[in-house]
Amino acid sequence: MKVINRLQNAVRGAAAYNPEVQVKPACILWPDPDRQWEAVVPQLQDALPEMVVLGDYAPDRRTGPAIWLRCAIAGTLDGIDFPVGSVPILYLPGVARTDLRAVNECPDALKPLAELQYRGTIWSQVSAKDWTVLAFLKSAQGGLGLEVTADGDTRAAMITALNEVLEQDVSALEGKRLDRDFFNGLLTSGDLTRDVLTWIDQGDAYAERIGSAAWGAFSDICVSQLGLDPRTAGVLTGAEKLAGREGQWGAVWERFCEAPQRYPNIPDTLRKCQMPSFDLLSDISTKGSWPQWNDAEEEALRQKLLELETVTDADARSTVLELEAVHADRRALVWAEMGQAPLAKALRHLGDLAEITKQSLAGGTLDDLQGAYTENGWKADDAVLSALQETNTDASAASVIAALRSIYLPWAEASARHVQTLVESEGYPGGTVASKPKASKTNSECILFVDGLRFDLGKRLSALLEYAGLEVIETPAWSALPSVTSTAKPAVSPVLHEIEGRDQSEEFDPSVAASGQSLRGGHHLKKLMVNAGYQVLPRNEVGDPAGMAWTELGDIDHEGHQRGWKLARYLDVLIAEIRNRVAQLIEAGWKSVRIVTDHGWLLMPGGLPKTELPSALSVNKWGRCAAIKPGAKIDTPLFPWFWNPSHHFALANGIGCFRLGQEYTHGGLSLQECLTLHLQVKPSSNAKETNVEISDVVWKGLRCTVVLAVPNETLTLDIRQRPADPGSTVVVKPKPFAASGSASVVVENEDLEGAKATLVIVDGLGATVGQVTIDIGGEGK
Repeated sequence: MKVINRLQNAVRGAAAYNPEVQVKPACILWPDPDRQWEAVVPQLQDALPEMVVLGDYAPDRRTGPAIWLRCAIAGTLDGIDFPVGSVPILYLPGVARTDLRAVNECPDALKPLAELQYRGTIWSQVSAKDWTVLAFLKSAQGGLGLEVTADGDTRAAMITALNEVLEQDVSALEGKRLDRDFFNGLLTSGDLTRDVLTWIDQGDAYAERIGSAAWGAFSDICVSQLGLDPRTAGVLTGAEKLAGREGQWGAVWERFCEAPQRYPNIPDTLRKCQMPSFDLLSDISTKGSWPQWNDAEEEALRQKLLELETVTDADARSTVLELEAVHADRRALVWAEMGQAPLAKALRHLGDLAEITKQSLAGGTLDDLQGAYTENGWKADDAVLSALQETNTDASAASVIAALRSIYLPWAEASARHVQTLVESEGYPGGTVASKPKASKTNSECILFVDGLRFDLGKRLSALLEYAGLEVIETPAWSALPSVTSTAKPAVSPVLHEIEGRDQSEEFDPSVAASGQSLRGGHHLKKLMVNAGYQVLPRNEVGDPAGMAWTELGDIDHEGHQRGWKLARYLDVLIAEIRNRVAQLIEAGWKSVRIVTDHGWLLMPGGLPKTELPSALSVNKWGRCAAIKPGAKIDTPLFPWFWNPSHHFALANGIGCFRLGQEYTHGGLSLQECLTLHLQVKPSSNAKETNVEISDVVWKGLRCTVVLAVPNETLTLDIRQRPADPGSTVVVKPKPFAASGSASVVVENEDLEGAKATLVIVDGLGATVGQVTIDIGGEGK
């Protein structure tokens, strides 16, 4: 494990608490009075995406003054989102713990943070002193316990080499005497390619950091091997050579593409250079070295997408497909990997949306619609979410949203209106409680309820579970009406026939049939299940697999109501959480996990169309459904309640919403809200083993190329010193296999040439599916 990973764990560990007697800390304060950690802030923020920094206002670098930090952790700033479940970390350069403790004497600029020492926690040593770099490396209590000399020269060299220190494997440092010579040695790695990229990335600061002796040696090597003297040519000339990729500079460019995140400043350095002129026949591999060319292409694409807001859906589809043909190749450029081609990446999904929505869902019977949606139509909803996931700025989001509103909105509106017309004349396929058969009781089956697992997300989850080697049976299921949790969650419970709907209900929630007690809050629903012989399991408990159980997981609906369309950016994390819970239950011995959900939802960035319903006519009005006052006359159609067909509710027309500006909502009648997917998951009786046969291992210097006998793009190549430990990797970056069946990785440390290691092939879940012992730089064994 690297030093930065141990540091990451140590800082996050400061938020540990006992939920039985404590509340979750509001934040972690990281004081650094001597600014020792400040130089590696970008590196730390990569490792700690929940970290924000005290400083001048620069939100793009997640930095700002004290009041900005308060707003950031309160969740009131656009563009500042913390990973789900994380505790925000506030790094405070130039601030000591004692500065905060003396509240009366606390500088005005820090006063907004003073009370956070009580609601939050402070990352500090056992002695309550602030963590210095030396203390973290040396201390055995909360640090790494390494042998570090404490003289002034060593401390200075250690701070200077901190970027490199963080990337060291802790196990490689144990037992060594870490002094000035050791830390200075880290600055001249012996890897010219990496040093050249670091120089281009850091500019003059690189020469200052490594010192005159190392700078002279580095420059001499560049002259002999790359034909460039950094002392006289300057960093912009180096950047031009890098983008030109001629001769040995081609290998330098390839290394940059292997791990571009290591060199975050290179794109801006290249932008300062004069880009060559290109004609129409210039190859993208030539133009693609220049970020300003990619920038211009992104801007042109942004403008084209914005223009779609005023055209017909048919014209928008044609334009998107034309744009996809032009911009698809940019997704293979390094700029896409660095997050600088979000629209090119989103365009893939917009193209899918354009193709799928050519097939209207505004015709045929309800059976026809169900078949068309479950076969292909759901992919349009998935494409919308995938396109939004790729956006990383307000500008990129705005252009994607323009395309979605032009293409997706009319398609979804037409299908919803057709469904509503059919249901008005033929009845709702989800029926009522009276039409539902009694739930069968199955031993060793756990029912996992997920709130808001829309059909397309059910398909994502199903694919993940199958990929993990589990057997999955998919069953389409219509939600109870109205499609809100209070109505639809009890309808998928195993005790639905012990529940009824009272005529006077105005909150869409039914009651216990025997007692009339409302199910609102969930207590009485759980009590019914316990009385029926079901274990009701908290989130992390697995119960007795010999019996029956009900458990709940997933915050999809809650996150949707909180985040609106930005829910799209968090869905993969939420789905992975559900997958892990299923795997936990299966591994505990449950023979079946049945995943059920209450409803889907509509998502429309920019807001769903407004449906007018005067408040004077309704008793209770939600986004898509409303309880109407007795005798009130409205234009909106009425539909029977699942729990009591004599009691009717108003549902908004099409994909309209009774509330203005809603981007995420449910409760109405549409395929997205009402047609869900239930999954039954079992251990696979004939699990398919991944067929991994290595047909070739070729070394060229420290680059290793591996070819699989059977191509498999779901697998990834790595080289490790300890095969079961991903932290022992020796490559710049593990690489996925291409469709051709090949993958190449670069060993970063030249000193490892000839050493034994293990070539490891892992699947999408990180499980090892193949490995072979090798000599680094030599033949595979």
